[in-house]
Amino acid sequence: MSRFQNSWEIAKRSWAVLKSDKSLAWFPVLSFLASLVVVGIVAGLVAATGVDSSGTNDSLAPIGYVFIVLGYIGLAFVQTYFLAGLVAGADTNLQGSRSSVSSALRIANSRLHRLLPWALVSATVTIILQAIEERFGVVGRIVASLVGLAWNLVTFLTVPILVLEDLGVGAALTRSKDLFKKTWGENVVGQAGLGIVGFVAMLPAIPLFTIGAGLGTVGLVVLGGVAVAYVIVVAAVVSALSGIYRTVLYRFASSGQVPPAFEGIDLQHMFRPRGNDGGTSGGGFGGGFSGFSRN
Repeated sequence: MSRFQNSWEIAKRSWAVLKSDKSLAWFPVLSFLASLVVVGIVAGLVAATGVDSSGTNDSLAPIGYVFIVLGYIGLAFVQTYFLAGLVAGADTNLQGSRSSVSSALRIANSRLHRLLPWALVSATVTIILQAIEERFGVVGRIVASLVGLAWNLVTFLTVPILVLEDLGVGAALTRSKDLFKKTWGENVVGQAGLGIVGFVAMLPAIPLFTIGAGLGTVGLVVLGGVAVAYVIVVAAVVSALSGIYRTVLYRFASSGQVPPAFEGIDLQHMFRPRGNDGGTSGGGFGGGFSGFSRN
């Protein structure tokens, strides 16, 4: 079975898990709503006190930059927190038990001392990459995109490690890097596969916008609203599938055990560590990220 077929099978099995426990779909929705609240609060604070109007042109006052940094941290924490809840709920489901939003969030709450430092690290990386993009133009955008991609891949399993192993940020980063080196192909192919599934699923929104625009203002408002709602739902579902996949990959990479919900497909081949197929775990693409062990 090809890697793409395996990715598609993973998406289908993740969808089956989601259908069996629809509470998992709430975590991306709650994350989105909480992010809107953070953005709204920060925007309000900046508008109220963070704009310097003393010159000819309005510009951000020093306190405005402080609010923006706090906004980055707030968004990073919101996303980390609800992802932690999703991972906790998915892991409970994969072990054959029933989960709920409240029970999963209780687990996330018990790891707040791990999640907040990780949110600070994530926000710092985001701010640095944003600064590189703005400072160096096109070259900066290319560099920031490549570094951001590498960072996302290497840290893909960090939140499951924080939640399920209760490690500190430094130890979790090192462990995530080590697990990534064992399963980098599955990490890349799995994320890409879910990304393709999400892209294809969102395509019906395009004709809705087109038809709505052709019908005039009322049609655009109505069908455009339906299209936006549809995109939000698809994004929430794909995010939930990604969280389930992340949890499955963590469980296999860390213990070698295939969750019962994923038995019967070619996980043994898809998640086989690189050191077991004649290569060395430090070679190739995975070995190229050994520098992240300095964190």
